[in-house]
Amino acid sequence: MDVRYSADPKGFKIMTTGDLRKSYLIDTLFQPDKVPMIYSDIDRSITGSAVPVNNELQLTAEKKEMAADYFTERREIGIINIGGEGIIDADGKNYNLQHKDAIYIGRGVKNILFKSAKSTQPAKFYFVSYPAHKEFPTSLIPFSQALQSKLGSQLDANKRIINKLILPGKAQSCQLVMGLTELEEGSVWNTMPSHTHQRRSEVYMYFNIPPEALVVHIMGQPDETRHIIMHNEQAVLNPSWSIHSGVGTRNYSFIWAMGGENQAFDDMDGVAVDELR
Repeated sequence: MDVRYSADPKGFKIMTTGDLRKSYLIDTLFQPDKVPMIYSDIDRSITGSAVPVNNELQLTAEKKEMAADYFTERREIGIINIGGEGIIDADGKNYNLQHKDAIYIGRGVKNILFKSAKSTQPAKFYFVSYPAHKEFPTSLIPFSQALQSKLGSQLDANKRIINKLILPGKAQSCQLVMGLTELEEGSVWNTMPSHTHQRRSEVYMYFNIPPEALVVHIMGQPDETRHIIMHNEQAVLNPSWSIHSGVGTRNYSFIWAMGGENQAFDDMDGVAVDELR
């Protein structure tokens, strides 16, 4: 497990491109038959993936970093499948996840296995985990049942659909809130105008980006921003004090996951465009 440490706002301002990428960019996801994970000191999130091709894969606790007997001993986890049909085995019960379906697994589930229905079209499981203080039941959330919000306009090049999958009223959790945003063709901006939410951090994972395209992820304090170049199926860690916006060379999708003080989706502090520097 890779362990990441973040800078405070003052230290962030003097980081080089290499420093930013080393601290905040996650570019090791979706390796066949592996479960790469990144532990961050930002709200103690764990971000990872599993692509079972030749074998089923087990989610295990890293003794040094987690000091736990099993992964969800003191944690909850949200998983979204962006590949072919997959199966999550949670303590012996199988849950089938089609493309873009999600599952929430609460604290106390001892055995979690990742499986693909077909090795020729493997599942691509992406997950984010936060500490949990209470048990909530495992919940499968089909993408077709997501709570949708349609935002933006063609004029502002940010027409998009926000699909909310794990949040109060849909799948109860301790602090995890998770969903998937899809930009329409011709739209390239996400989360603009920008915002921060001091009460929770957020992880973005960008996907559906062709090899010849990219996304410029903008972060930092509103009055002194920095950027990280993102390619397909890469994630980025965003501290609570940082904005988290992006602009692509074409439309794309991204999974967002939040954890921290509260779960109110609209609890954010807006930043007007003319305030950004």
